[in-house]
Parts: sequence; structure tokens; C-alpha cells
Amino acid sequence: MRRTALAALCLAATAAASLTGCLPGEEKADSKPKGPFAGQTGGEIADQAVKATSNASSLRMKGDIKDDDGSRVGLDMALDRKGECAGTMSANGQGKADLVKTGDTLYMKYDEKFLRAQSDGASKEETDGVVAMLAGKWTKMSATGSDAKDIASFCDLDTVLADFQDVNSDATRGKTTTVDGTPAIVLHEKDGKDTYTLYVATEGKPYLLKVVSKSAKDPGTVTFGDFDTPVPAEKPAGKVMDLDAMGG
Repeated sequence: MRRTALAALCLAATAAASLTGCLPGEEKADSKPKGPFAGQTGGEIADQAVKATSNASSLRMKGDIKDDDGSRVGLDMALDRKGECAGTMSANGQGKADLVKTGDTLYMKYDEKFLRAQSDGASKEETDGVVAMLAGKWTKMSATGSDAKDIASFCDLDTVLADFQDVNSDATRGKTTTVDGTPAIVLHEKDGKDTYTLYVATEGKPYLLKVVSKSAKDPGTVTFGDFDTPVPAEKPAGKVMDLDAMGG
């Protein structure tokens, strides 16, 4: 699996909520805004959203983002501060991989399309062999091993949210809307030619619900939900291939 894809997964959770260097003076005619967060600037709301989201004990991320090599990475992952996670990932919409980390073990299951999409440079014989061995089967390996530690670190919410702090946002307030049924306020960020749209919950805690990046380098959309909900990270039932024991 390409390390760039793993880096992109981490980026999805942090890029848009750790904006710095945004254009100043964008908060016009907003000195005494009404409605949700009455009297607060867009920047103040964004700062509250970052704080609330970074204090969550667990959350779920769903997104589609651009990898370093130009491919698209999709993810739907629940993770918590104990390092537990469960969900799926894909590359360019070609198949998917299921992932579960519980305790010190990382479990993964790949479908054929995903394995073939990740086999660039390998011969047909090698790829066919990998597919025959792994497709549709749960595997496991130590989460502290060299092949798994990057994904395992992504499963730690503290690591993923490391940049969620003191963003000093200059966001501007937008309209109110809903994200998956949750009332939200829209905020707009700008950094040079790049624009970002943030959606913040207006009821309950001001969680960051959605980020849309129209950055030339890191375009994509990420949604957040299931805050403080237990992560369904359970050891897969049935036979599991031990890749460490196989020298994988």
C-alpha cells in the first residue's frame, strides 16, 4: 500500500481545520450578526468548532480527497483516543479495504479490485498470486510493526487531531443549512486562491461537521459525525491470516 495514501488519510482529518495565514479583514458587516452564534464572528465560531472537535473522545470521518500522486482516496472511518478504529478505505473508487484496529493488532481485508489497483509495477503473476492469497480474507499483523505503524497511528484520534488547535481563523459567516439532518452554519475561509467551506453545528456542541476544500493541492470533502460514540472495533469472526507469521 502506498505511504502517500496513508498520509492523505491523515490529511483529510486535519488540513482544513488547521488553516493559518488566511486573509485578514474578511469579517465585514458582521459586527453584530444575529441568529445562531449571535454576536460572534466567523473566526470565533471556527475556533469554537476546532476546540469542540478536538475534545471529542471519538468520531467518524467520511471523505474523498486527492492523494499525492493525483489519485482519489476515499475513507469512512470511526476512531477514538484509545487507538481503536474501524472502517473502509478505497483508491480511485477501485475496490475497498476493510480495516479494524483493536488492542495491539491491525486487521485488514482487501477485495480484488483494491489489490490490483495497488499493484503498480508488479508482474501479472505476482499480482495474481497476491489476489489469490489475500482477496476477501481477513489478515492481521502487529500494530507496532513497520508495515502497520503508519495506519495504526492514523487510528489514534490524538494523532489525527494534533493540528486542531489555535487556528486563529479569519472565517466569514455564511448562511445556515443542515449536514445530514444536523442544523449548521456555513463559514468561508480563503488562503490566496484556495477556498474552504466549513460547516459547524448550531445545536449542542459546536462540532465541525463538514469541510469542503477547493485547494489546488488538496481538494476534497470530509464530513465528521458520531462524536463520542463507541467505535465498533471488534476482532473479525472466523479464520484470520497472520501476516507476521508468514513473513508478510
